[in-house]
Amino acid sequence: MRLALAQMNTVVGDLDGNQGKILARLGEAREAGADLVLFPELAVTGYPPEDLLLRPGFIRAARRSVDQLAKAAQGITVLVGAPHLEADLYNACFVLADGEIRGIYRKRFLPNYGVFDEDRYFARGNDLMLLRFGEVVVGPTICEDIWQPGPPATTLAGAGAQLVANISASPFHVGKDREREEMLRVRARDSACFVVLCNAVGGQDELVFDGHSVVIDDEGELVARAPGFEEALLVVDLDPVATVGRRLRDVRRRSLARENGHAPVTTIELAEPREHDVPLHPEPAPLIGDLEQMRLALELGLRDYVEKNGFGDVVIGLSGGIDSALTAALAAEALGADRVHGVSMPSRYSSEGTRGDARRLGESLGIDFREIAIEPVVESFTGVLAETFAGCEPDLTEENLQARVRGTMLMALSNKFGWLVVATGNKSELSVGYSTLYGDLAGGFALLKDVYKTDVFRLARWLNERAGRELIPQSTIDRPPSAELRADQLDEDSLPPYPKLDQVLEAYVELDRSREELSEDGFDPEVVERALAMIDRAEYKRRQAPPGVKLRPKAFGRDRRTPITNRWPG
Repeated sequence: MRLALAQMNTVVGDLDGNQGKILARLGEAREAGADLVLFPELAVTGYPPEDLLLRPGFIRAARRSVDQLAKAAQGITVLVGAPHLEADLYNACFVLADGEIRGIYRKRFLPNYGVFDEDRYFARGNDLMLLRFGEVVVGPTICEDIWQPGPPATTLAGAGAQLVANISASPFHVGKDREREEMLRVRARDSACFVVLCNAVGGQDELVFDGHSVVIDDEGELVARAPGFEEALLVVDLDPVATVGRRLRDVRRRSLARENGHAPVTTIELAEPREHDVPLHPEPAPLIGDLEQMRLALELGLRDYVEKNGFGDVVIGLSGGIDSALTAALAAEALGADRVHGVSMPSRYSSEGTRGDARRLGESLGIDFREIAIEPVVESFTGVLAETFAGCEPDLTEENLQARVRGTMLMALSNKFGWLVVATGNKSELSVGYSTLYGDLAGGFALLKDVYKTDVFRLARWLNERAGRELIPQSTIDRPPSAELRADQLDEDSLPPYPKLDQVLEAYVELDRSREELSEDGFDPEVVERALAMIDRAEYKRRQAPPGVKLRPKAFGRDRRTPITNRWPG
């Protein structure tokens, strides 16, 4: 069988655009001689469509799109994801062949954890399906179905499937490609079947889908892998009927049939696979390291957020510090330097070093750079407030005022020129509330929202290493972090050292370790007490922060839903 995996970047709600892309890939797969082509989960609507699924008109339009795709399914069988309304609404895989809809598989396992809310929208399917291409038997599944050990994969194998096909929209976090692939290897060995997964790719609000579609043989060995973070059509020849371990596989399948009983399975007869003179066995795309994954995910997430939402350019406040430098460097790579505008907004507390680094960064990246001094505006505010503040010592109020003036400047440029403001705060700052509402939190997208400060430094060094030059000035990387909102200020005046803080944040925020468990784990008790108090107090700020790319297994927002009003001590 010649199999094609169409790793696609869809747009939620753009049914016409998605249909056009599916038709184009379908044509390419047919031209390549594929017998079967897979498209990602809910490729017709884009994933996740969220409450669009509650709109009857949206569901009707999706079905019309499927009907149009079915007409184009001539000389090839298509598996494509779309919602299906039949008394209840289902997350479905449509089987298209011979110009019509030949079958509809309904997703059995609906994830309702982390970023997923599928129980809110879909009913669970019960029946299974086999697709018979001559001697080759394929069992379709959808995303979470294959993450579950045992059925439905083992049930399909027991019923005669030699290949389990999974259409997926599996969101990214660092290392997810390896986790997913190892899981698929286990499923293949457990079910004694070939396993193929066609994943989505692209950015959708906070989520990034990394692609890395794969083909695994019945012994758990990699056959083919599509690249990550880009669209691809992976075409590969498989012979799941005649493999070295066929006899053992058949014994295992009979055992699975006994273990799983006789679940209701519908069989659909389809065209026999064609013979090909030259077999296709593409070299698997290589896996990439964590830092490069972070870079690619951040750039893809930003680029898709900007372009799918119709923005042209972005504007970034450049402080001369490492967060804004990394944000600008990633934006220039993602969008092109001509679409990035950097604005330095010095105050009386800005050092010559940071002002110089901001300018050097602009020159290094080749972006539009401008400097707008905020001191006259700050003085106007303090003058207006002088009578009201009479007798009060300067404090955090005056520091936050500077940040809010900068936020106002950036939003003015956004309003005037239509530029998207990209906020520059990182996950460490967001975790403990080391940020100013309506100041440095202002913006339409927070690129580093899920990047710890220690990883900000690692990524900055990585970008310089990739470029073979100081893309980001070394002095920016070496300088101790400072908000420069008062004289001689350093971040460590207000926060624990970032290496210690980030370890506590990862354990508390991502691993849900309790205060007692953190102490038992050997963390510095003083760091734990300070960090947890700041984290819990800052939830109201995080609720008002812009969306940003999810990089970690648990990100703020969709992943971690903590009440603002909350007296639990941790």
